[in-house]
Amino acid sequence: MNRLFLLAAPMMAVALGLVAGVPTDALAQDAAAAAPAPTLSPGDTAWMLMSTVLVLFMTIPGLALFYGGMVRKMNVLSTVMQSFAICCLMSILWIVAGYSIAFTEGTPYFGGLSKVLLNGLTKDSLTGVIPETVFITFQMTFAIITPALITGAFADRMKFSSMLVFMTVWSLLVYAPITHWVWGPGGYLAGDGVLDYAGGTVVHINAGVAGLVAAIVLGKRKGYPKENFAPHNLVLSLVGAAMLWVGWFGFNAGSAAAADGRAGMAMLVTQIAASAAALSWLFAEWVIKGKPSVLGIISGAVAGLVAITPASGFVGPMGALVIGVVAGIVCYWGATGLKRALGYDDSLDAFGVHGIGGIVGAVLTGVFAQEAIGGTAGLLEGNAGQVVTQLYGIVATIVYSGIASFIILKVIDVVMGLRVDEDVERDGLDLALHGESIH
Repeated sequence: MNRLFLLAAPMMAVALGLVAGVPTDALAQDAAAAAPAPTLSPGDTAWMLMSTVLVLFMTIPGLALFYGGMVRKMNVLSTVMQSFAICCLMSILWIVAGYSIAFTEGTPYFGGLSKVLLNGLTKDSLTGVIPETVFITFQMTFAIITPALITGAFADRMKFSSMLVFMTVWSLLVYAPITHWVWGPGGYLAGDGVLDYAGGTVVHINAGVAGLVAAIVLGKRKGYPKENFAPHNLVLSLVGAAMLWVGWFGFNAGSAAAADGRAGMAMLVTQIAASAAALSWLFAEWVIKGKPSVLGIISGAVAGLVAITPASGFVGPMGALVIGVVAGIVCYWGATGLKRALGYDDSLDAFGVHGIGGIVGAVLTGVFAQEAIGGTAGLLEGNAGQVVTQLYGIVATIVYSGIASFIILKVIDVVMGLRVDEDVERDGLDLALHGESIH
């Protein structure tokens, strides 16, 4: 009965307005004026503060250690330096213009500039029921980790100065606009019904494609694949992967922007998918290579975390289980077979794990989405069109990120060069670029 009343209430208001001779738009204005203003929720705010810390923890130290352990010893400092420097750079760029481009009203493709330098922000500004300051910082951590992921694709060979310039331009012209498409007011992919709960397109496909383009534009590492490029310290990578896993609960469950049941479901499915993908990658490697490896199980876990990201607010446990199993197997193929077949040098498998994992997760979101969880049905609930919509969002992200990244890289290459000298690459970037080593 309550639902019937809620459905009938708008029609009753119109009818009463017609009978009384009162314009219906005036009634609507009165109703809006009478609606209570949003008030701050301490519980939701506390959860979002914690989620923000968790997502920042993913980049520093999580991703820095994960990538740092996988490169050769002579490049470990330059690798962790990239993650740390990007954290600092993206934080400033986000408040200067990134947040405004992503989250203010503009066109469906590019947000406005009304909040450049956080114009108008006060301590009492709210986004929903949490302080806008918290929302800005939470989204800032996404803007930090996305470009940091790209660095894994061109490890061992890009100039530090060129990397900083590329990330600056890319964050404002690629990351922020795609964020607006998916999560911003009036964004066109959101308007077309594309589902991306926590960043499958915005973060992972976007970063993975940009990384693939960068790896191709820069070319292969000297000596690849004939020389030994084995990780110098897998203990660091395992610790980093574990930090990523823990931080990912803030990434996914925090995207609810509330401490509620949907956040709880997002947390549960994140754990399920990561575990399933770690095991499926492990067993695939065991069957094909004869031995299960530490690098394999941690890569699989990250692949599962990537794949569940777009789906985490839309699917249940069984959907998460399937997404994890599929992601582990497909990303193992992407990081090994596909890379060898096509001949590109994605150094730390940024595309193989994040690009391919993001695509797998985005597609399967359209399959397993449940209306009772996220308000949208997927293929298994009779909405086959959602898969098509997801494919549309994937293609739009790939095309824009790929073309824009290529243009930015080529311009930087002409102006200042992208790649370190051959001698620097041979001797290692740590001493040549930063004057330090871990010896």
